[in-house]
Amino acid sequence: MSTERPLLEVNGLKKHFPIRGGLLGQETARVYAVDGVTFDVRRGETLSIVGESGCGKSTVGRAILRLFDITEGEVYLSGERIDNMPATRLRPIRQRVQVVFQDPFSSLNPRMRVRDILAEPIRNFGLAKNRRDLNEKVEALMDKVRLPRDAVGRFPHEFSGGQRQRIGIARALAPGADLIICDEAVSALDVSVKAQIINLLADLQDELGLALLFISHDLATVEHLTHRVAVMYLGKIVEVADRRTLFAEPHHPYTRALLSAVPVPDPTAKRQRIILKGDVPSPINPPSGCRFHTRCPFVFDRCRVEEPILRHVGSAPGHSSACHLDEVPGGPVVPD
Repeated sequence: MSTERPLLEVNGLKKHFPIRGGLLGQETARVYAVDGVTFDVRRGETLSIVGESGCGKSTVGRAILRLFDITEGEVYLSGERIDNMPATRLRPIRQRVQVVFQDPFSSLNPRMRVRDILAEPIRNFGLAKNRRDLNEKVEALMDKVRLPRDAVGRFPHEFSGGQRQRIGIARALAPGADLIICDEAVSALDVSVKAQIINLLADLQDELGLALLFISHDLATVEHLTHRVAVMYLGKIVEVADRRTLFAEPHHPYTRALLSAVPVPDPTAKRQRIILKGDVPSPINPPSGCRFHTRCPFVFDRCRVEEPILRHVGSAPGHSSACHLDEVPGGPVVPD
């Protein structure tokens, strides 16, 4: 097992958004969007964060990008703490950590040609020696994302959704990033185009040694790209495992429910669908104890009062689950 320090380390990350009201704008409540999340991403690795809408996974990505200050916790990049770094020192971090957004149209400036969109980060970080070098770098980026070089003179509206997302990926690659955060980067695309973008990301990772933090609500999508998966529910990680282990031996009832909803290629295959009752509780007033207990079909008294912690489960290294069922003698009582 590698002893090299992870590229990205997130320890106890919390982000609470205040809700203000009244004449003086006093804080009346808080949205507990992310409430104690810990994980790491190694060089050349893809970690996928999955969960239902509103679970806080996109907030995690934006906190790492320093789009806002965090409430509590620590974020390290190559061993250097960045969550409390002054804004004046963030420029090198911006070069190393880039993002691909969900909507490939609104994330591109409609008034800029592709040439200028890709040239902008190269100029900003002083990566081109002269105009000829700049043009060569732009053309090389077009080659990497498999778009024709002569398309650099077009505007974003002249491309399809999948092509626009390729431009977004090329822009993220332009400054030479080590880590790319993909925030629902394929959820707005058709199925066939989605597969093409996933294959492109996998090829770029192999070629450039990129680390990817892939944020998605779709387990079927991440299965074909990821190395490890972290499952989030209402601001907390409830299970972490490598891809093969998570899909073959899920422990947490929430993970099992998500997997039961993933379509299977064989229409004759039988699968027990786990239907969760009720709605996701409000992050303004999350339940006490285990946050999943209000919807869990296997809840018992301890779940309502004591919050479970992530602990190692099963035989696979790095497989952790936050569920009191894992302490039941003989293992979880959740059926297959």
